[in-house]
Amino acid sequence: MFAYLKQPDDRTENVIIDYEGKALSARAGDTVAAALLASGVDVFRTTPVSQSPRAPWCMMGACFDCLLEIDGVPNRQGCQVVVAQGMKVAHQKGARRIDS
Repeated sequence: MFAYLKQPDDRTENVIIDYEGKALSARAGDTVAAALLASGVDVFRTTPVSQSPRAPWCMMGACFDCLLEIDGVPNRQGCQVVVAQGMKVAHQKGARRIDS
């Protein structure tokens, strides 16, 4: 379970993001991965072969387990993207798509 170490005060700005059609409140300045984890989302993608669930592991951009589709762009690392008002986020299914 993911939880903030310090509770936000009344001055903390929130933004609303869309995750798979569900509106989630996120703290401004948080990464997409942190926002999803704080909202109880614990599976970000599935592996291509076995469809095993994956979630953020390193939270610093090294492991690629937090890949998501963000605003229609696949293969985005959720731990490296800051939330923005109205952002649309979706679970990444299977292998990364490589556009040519």
